[in-house]
Amino acid sequence: MFFAGIDIGSTITKIVIREDGGRQVALVRPTGAGHRRLADRVMEEALEQAGLTFDRIAFVVATGYGRVNVPFADAQLSEITCHMKGVNRLFPGVRTIIDIGGQDSKGIKVVNGKIGSFVMNDKCAAGTGRFLEVMADSLGLGLEETGEMALVSRSPVSMTRICTAYVGQEIVLRMSEGVPLEDIVAGVHQALCGRICSMVNKIGIEKEVVLTGGGAKNPGVVKYMEKIIGFPLLRPAEPLLTGALGASLAAQDLWRKAAAEGRAASPRERTLAPVSFFQ
Repeated sequence: MFFAGIDIGSTITKIVIREDGGRQVALVRPTGAGHRRLADRVMEEALEQAGLTFDRIAFVVATGYGRVNVPFADAQLSEITCHMKGVNRLFPGVRTIIDIGGQDSKGIKVVNGKIGSFVMNDKCAAGTGRFLEVMADSLGLGLEETGEMALVSRSPVSMTRICTAYVGQEIVLRMSEGVPLEDIVAGVHQALCGRICSMVNKIGIEKEVVLTGGGAKNPGVVKYMEKIIGFPLLRPAEPLLTGALGASLAAQDLWRKAAAEGRAASPRERTLAPVSFFQ
């Protein structure tokens, strides 16, 4: 049996197709306009890589920002639930999950493999990856460059205004004062991490802590998150896939529950839009 999880985030779309107890295929693609078209396209690509036809997929769960726009999904679940399930599968001892995405960030407390409590920031960009994107744009640098640059700073500047709307002005001010560029970049990373840690502290930060999302791929974010928290954090090999992985695990659980209750039917007929639809 094969089970699929698709996580349509605001900036990145992820998909995992898992065989019951066997192989796994995963894809990460940018999220563009038209979520329904994107879902079809990414699923088609994943099926091709897996060497499968759609009728081999027993159950599909969609999650993330665009989960309601996946026409072939059998169920939709929140990203909190799916991230917890995915991370818990990879790190069974996890107690706290910190996920830093492009448009939101969240903290999840895990108790005996279940959600104990959670906090989420999806209103203010200052606590998300968008804060770093604005900084990089203001400096004319790539986002990956800034992450590496933050590592060499010896004296991160203290940011007086932790607001995405004003971070560009703050950077210009600091540059006019002669502050080294790497210290400005490190200061922005430190400010972001401080804001996120303050949020997650509302539910308590306990070992083991797993860092996921795009932020987990930024060395500057990892450095200052660990510095503020006070101990090393765990990270998945691909931090972007935990939601999609959790959705595929949830798909398997939902199918098994239905089968045990005598409600599971054969995989239903599904259709994808023609390839020419995307050209």
